[in-house]
Amino acid sequence: MPASDKESPRRVALFVTCLVDLMRPVVGFAAVKLLGDAGCIVEVPGDQTCCGQPAWNSGDRADAQAIARKTIALLEKYDHVVVPSGSCAGMIARHYPEMFSNDLHWRGRAERLAAKTHELTSFLTDVLGVGTVEAAFDGAVTYHDSCAGLRELGIREQPRRLLAGVDGLSLTELADSEACCGFGGTFCVKYPDISTAIVDRKIGAVAASGADTLLAGDLGCLMNMAGRLSREGHTVKVRHVAEVLAGMAGGPAIGEGAGKEGKQ
Repeated sequence: MPASDKESPRRVALFVTCLVDLMRPVVGFAAVKLLGDAGCIVEVPGDQTCCGQPAWNSGDRADAQAIARKTIALLEKYDHVVVPSGSCAGMIARHYPEMFSNDLHWRGRAERLAAKTHELTSFLTDVLGVGTVEAAFDGAVTYHDSCAGLRELGIREQPRRLLAGVDGLSLTELADSEACCGFGGTFCVKYPDISTAIVDRKIGAVAASGADTLLAGDLGCLMNMAGRLSREGHTVKVRHVAEVLAGMAGGPAIGEGAGKEGKQ
């Protein structure tokens, strides 16, 4: 439940992310439920687009800045911005101020937005003081720590703290859980052989864990691992952590059914 010393509901913007919007909308619905249950007034700004990370990582500074300016103007009126993705949250919270280092006006606006932008599980635990969620999940899970969330935002204990209160869930730590899955956005396109070698090590660790479900907080990583697990004949199911925390893990896992996930 939320911490008792919170005086009024927070007006929160959910920054959905491209992959959630196009590939796994249930993650967005799960985030809305979790935030609403924690007492937030949740809005999903209709004019949001990509955060600009692909352009930024590819060296296209002009387009990245144009996207960032639009995103800042759209989101800066909210009390908080919450993102169900460590990489996109990291883009806004860490890289927006960096990209405007030589522009005093936009740097100030970027820094103010960065200060109130949070990854979903971090916002629930670190800002709202949520200790437990009302959810049940019958199964053994393991958890992958996505690179951007871990290294840019310090996201590690927050999802585990929330998962510990899910009825029926058993968590087995993944060997080298902090190692990259090989996705890395455009990295997997530029360096497919290296990416495949990295993800092969990761799915080997997943299989060795004995868990029947793999969780993480970044959909790009999850799709990458789900695709490789499927192609190598593993039966481990793959889900975003928000689905389990919100009690919305009843549908097809990532890569299953008619969805597009994992078919890269």
